[in-house]
Amino acid sequence: MASKNSTATQGLAGWLHLMGPGLITAALVFGPSKMTITSKLGALYSTDLLWIVLVATLFMIVFTSMAARIGLASSHTFLQLLAMKWGRWAAVLVGAGVFLVCSSFQAGNAVGVGIAMGELFGTSPTPWILGFTALSIALLFFKSFYKVLEQLMILLILLMLASFVMTLLWTPPSLQLIAQGFQFKLPPGSQGLVIAFIASSFSLVGALYQAYLVQERRRVRPETAGQTNGTVAGIILLGLMSSITLLAAANILYPRQINPQSASDMGKALEPLFGAKASAIFLVGLFGAGFSSLVGNASVGGSLLSDGLGWGGQFKDIQTRWLIAAIMLIGATVAVLFGKLPLQLIIFAQSITIFIVPLIGIALFLIANDPFIMGDAKNKGWQNMLGIVGLLLIVTLAALNFNDWFLN
Repeated sequence: MASKNSTATQGLAGWLHLMGPGLITAALVFGPSKMTITSKLGALYSTDLLWIVLVATLFMIVFTSMAARIGLASSHTFLQLLAMKWGRWAAVLVGAGVFLVCSSFQAGNAVGVGIAMGELFGTSPTPWILGFTALSIALLFFKSFYKVLEQLMILLILLMLASFVMTLLWTPPSLQLIAQGFQFKLPPGSQGLVIAFIASSFSLVGALYQAYLVQERRRVRPETAGQTNGTVAGIILLGLMSSITLLAAANILYPRQINPQSASDMGKALEPLFGAKASAIFLVGLFGAGFSSLVGNASVGGSLLSDGLGWGGQFKDIQTRWLIAAIMLIGATVAVLFGKLPLQLIIFAQSITIFIVPLIGIALFLIANDPFIMGDAKNKGWQNMLGIVGLLLIVTLAALNFNDWFLN
């Protein structure tokens, strides 16, 4: 019996390791800001926009799978391929742009961790921000940071799933309410939130990073070479967590006309309705979202800048680790000084994102169609059809964001 249990455990552990890159991407994308946007969708429009989760998840799967196949097909990193095809300037541009975007948004992740733990224990968020930032930097200097990151993200994903499922079970949705979410309607006044949700869920920066993660996994876990990378399963989990958060907000916040201004507002709403335990359970999930993004977001920015500059983009490269640590320190400093993500940083990040994200999407698409790089793994016809629609969606979002932020 013990042997069978051991085999089952090893099987589960092996399956989770295979899913590692997809789970890491899901965890770093599902941060406090995404939780706030998703909660707002449910709080303001009930389940009317549940179908948007499906659309965003579909296109995220398409582009994340492209990046994963690039990572598996080539011994070169994505930005090395970009430099070979279009010159070092293109790699530096993408790497520096992603670094600046990740640095700008890092404060929001630090604040999410601080608020969740501060409200759980009735303390100031500042000590938690500083403590978990210090812990995150310490994790960087483990011999195999990828293995630490993978195990941490698996734990945090499971923590978030348990927390959000339990939150949803306080007021389970009816089948009629769920069905209402797939009538494919766009309520008046919802355009801004829909754009924000799709932009945060269909994250081409997160998709691009999958190419690096599958290469890191192959380097530190050679036994997984040539096996499925779990990308699709990880992104489906991302869509599932978004759906659960939206449904919980539709059940709990919408009937009471509560418009959440932050992810922690859901926890505050739960306490008078269902007691302190319900609020604590949700805040544990918020902590998981904040801490996973605190580590993951910085890893993306540091890795890509280091690689773009030609210093190497692997976690074993010391320059990569120091640049990741730099983003963590920037985020903690801004979070402690301002207590939130300042509007100026949001505008700065948005202005860079508007130009960098379409470039990343086009580069992913073109490299995934290059037969000399991809061989038999290059895009198939249906993948190109969905990819073109996804690119049109990204360019449209960029144009709408440019109009909203700079022309209106």
